[in-house]
Amino acid sequence: MKTISINNRRYIGSKSRMLNFIDEVIKKENITFSSFLDLFAGTGNVGYHFNNQQTKIYANDILKSNYLSFLAWFGCEKIDRKKIKKYIEKYNSISDIKENYFSKNFSETYFSKDNCKKIGFIREDIETNYLQKKINQREKAILITSLIYAMDKIANTVGHYDAYRKNGNLEKKLELCMLDLKSNTNNKNNKVFNEDANELVKNIKADLVYIDPPYNSRQYSDAYHLLENVAMWEKKKVHGIAKKINVDNVKSKYCSVSAPLVFKDLIENINAKYIIVSYNNMGTKGAGRSQAKISDEDILNDLAKRGKVTVYETDFNQFNTGKTHIDGHKERLFVCKVGKTKNKKTKGVVTQIDKVKSPLNYTGGKYKIINQLLPLFPRKIGTFIDLFSGGANVGVNAKAEKIICIDKQEEIIRIMNDLKKYDEEYIVDSLEKIISKYKLSNSLLNGYKEYGCTSDKGLGSYNKEQYLKLRNDYNNIKNKSIKKDLMLLTLIIYSFNNQIRFNSSNEFNMPIGKRDFNNSIRKNLRQFMKKIKEQNIDFICSDFRKYSIPYKEDTFVYCDPPYFLGTASYNENGGWTERDEIDLLAYLKSLDASNIKFALSNVIEHKGNKNVILNKWIKENNYNVHIIQCNYNNSNYHKQEGNITKTIEILVTNY
Repeated sequence: MKTISINNRRYIGSKSRMLNFIDEVIKKENITFSSFLDLFAGTGNVGYHFNNQQTKIYANDILKSNYLSFLAWFGCEKIDRKKIKKYIEKYNSISDIKENYFSKNFSETYFSKDNCKKIGFIREDIETNYLQKKINQREKAILITSLIYAMDKIANTVGHYDAYRKNGNLEKKLELCMLDLKSNTNNKNNKVFNEDANELVKNIKADLVYIDPPYNSRQYSDAYHLLENVAMWEKKKVHGIAKKINVDNVKSKYCSVSAPLVFKDLIENINAKYIIVSYNNMGTKGAGRSQAKISDEDILNDLAKRGKVTVYETDFNQFNTGKTHIDGHKERLFVCKVGKTKNKKTKGVVTQIDKVKSPLNYTGGKYKIINQLLPLFPRKIGTFIDLFSGGANVGVNAKAEKIICIDKQEEIIRIMNDLKKYDEEYIVDSLEKIISKYKLSNSLLNGYKEYGCTSDKGLGSYNKEQYLKLRNDYNNIKNKSIKKDLMLLTLIIYSFNNQIRFNSSNEFNMPIGKRDFNNSIRKNLRQFMKKIKEQNIDFICSDFRKYSIPYKEDTFVYCDPPYFLGTASYNENGGWTERDEIDLLAYLKSLDASNIKFALSNVIEHKGNKNVILNKWIKENNYNVHIIQCNYNNSNYHKQEGNITKTIEILVTNY
């Protein structure tokens, strides 16, 4: 009789081709263990690789179909192999089968009608024989696993059940095989679980815990709903083209925006000598649904609190949905030796963030075009001066011995200095307390449903009343304090497009926005704080006309003023006038006369209007102009000359 091995399944994220790499890393780190917990085991490949008489294997997965497979491969309950073979021979030879639950719901979709009848009959027969005590629990699990593997082999899909091929091949014959169960790997101390990983680790101890959580928003319960249907055999109602059953009870939080918080909780509660986390480098690569939910910094920070961390990586093109190929796709192993907290810089450990984004989202912020700007700056900069720093996207990413960020908005400079002075935990905890006090939404922790909202429409309808109360309280506080600064930061996070605007009475007056303190903003905040703490950087409140530039040969001044032609919130109520424009251009000309290099970001044409003052100044002084490719909501410098919405963004340099 044909046999199948544990790795004879197509499965998203399967680590069957990473086993040698995992072995090598464990040996290199001199890790020894007598118990191994495969916490998000999936098919069970990794745990099974280490299954022997000397090692206790604990395998866990939230999906019932995987749990039954674990009972088959890892179980120690005695089985009658001859009896199992007879059942398999019987199932492979049956014909002329009546309609049943499976054939009525799935015929001519993932399988032909004949195969659907056969699947339905086999699964019902397994259940009947188990209830009649003709087979024990492990024998039942072996037969169901054999059926699932047989289905997986001929399924009319690309390897999962989110959809079936409309013109696919349905002619393949269903054939069950005997599991290749090696007797020398049977270990009576092995245990298998079908539990929430975060709850399980609170009640179990293992020498080594291997963690391979979902990486992105694609729920495994959706991808394998059909196999879950067969495993549970509750004959639930199916819906939609994909013929899904309701599997909301096994949705993973690791596929949601709350993944970083859930991961942090998991790591904190693990009782082990070693923790190994497998996670790829997708980050923001590929389609939105494919992007990693947990950042490298989240993983490193959480593990570093438990012990010494080393990172290894290897090239890896894993099985996916069949639609995406990402160049440079690598799989990493984050190895944590628990209890050893002194973390040396070792090869492979991520210690520096190349480019960070400010948590303050100024309109016209330059984060998206940083990669265009930096190559246009001088190669060697002693002192970098960001004269209109705003959210400091340019200043914080500049390469210089000394960075000085100037802005006349005192409240923003105060926030910047707070982020530099205080540690991350204090800032985040303080923001959380403000959010809780004013009963604002926390979608990272609770999701959107908790607030009766969706990600498309946003959280504005829920937060509006509470936001206005916070805004009013903030504007009524007259004394400067860290408390007031963090209230403002909270307001900015929850405001419309995270924009910043004060009225003539210096009251913050932005309306409520759609988002809250979500994972993206938290990530930006953490990375920004880390970067400014590592740099020689100062934040100074001053009008550009009053700031004295240090006249040194390697000083460089970057200017991103409010655009004279712009209509952004910071330019309302005459925020940037013709007089300001003339003063700035004269200021830059004086720098040029003192042999100080400068670069000026500006718009020379916008919505049919031209900046005549700027254009004349450039020509009179023979400055260099670089066109910047920057997209706007309704305009682009690529658009034809006759289009009145054309916008041309430039960088002017005197070098």
